[in-house]
Amino acid sequence: MMLRIILIILMCMPALSRAESAWNVRQLMREMSQVSESKGKFVERKYMAVLNRPLESSGTLLFRSPDYVEKHTLKPKIESVVLDHGVLTVESPARNFKRTVVVQEYPAVWALVESIRATLAGDLPSLTRFYKIELEGESAHWKMRLLPLDAKTSAAVREILISGRGHRVDSFETVEPNGDHALMQVTEDAP
Repeated sequence: MMLRIILIILMCMPALSRAESAWNVRQLMREMSQVSESKGKFVERKYMAVLNRPLESSGTLLFRSPDYVEKHTLKPKIESVVLDHGVLTVESPARNFKRTVVVQEYPAVWALVESIRATLAGDLPSLTRFYKIELEGESAHWKMRLLPLDAKTSAAVREILISGRGHRVDSFETVEPNGDHALMQVTEDAP
């Protein structure tokens, strides 16, 4: 009898090892955390029910670990959004507009900013503070779905969909409760 139990345990061990080694969000965040800087270009399309076609913008992105993100829109108008150590600065020379806020003072804004910053930094504790995380795929091609935990954030965004390969992010999509959504496709600059 004891021999049968030992044989059953030994036969199950490879299956247990495979299950334990299955790729997961911790491994993804570990891969992401290894990137100290990334640069790329983006094309963003905003789809709104009140418009016949999407609004399109394009420009450049820069991330420096752990908490610096720049989004410079070059077309159709020059604008910039910079996150530096929790301070968000939005500037639009065409509209003669500049505003700076500490994101922690605005919880819904903080959550939205963290969806990008924490993903790029591989900061799992920050992501789980604001979102329920669902991950599918494998390292070579993955999709992550972030569902807001806070009611104020849920009022602004229903879900955030992020896809990528390895430590690279290929797209960010935000979906609002009314169905309007924005899809930002990212191409990383060659090292």
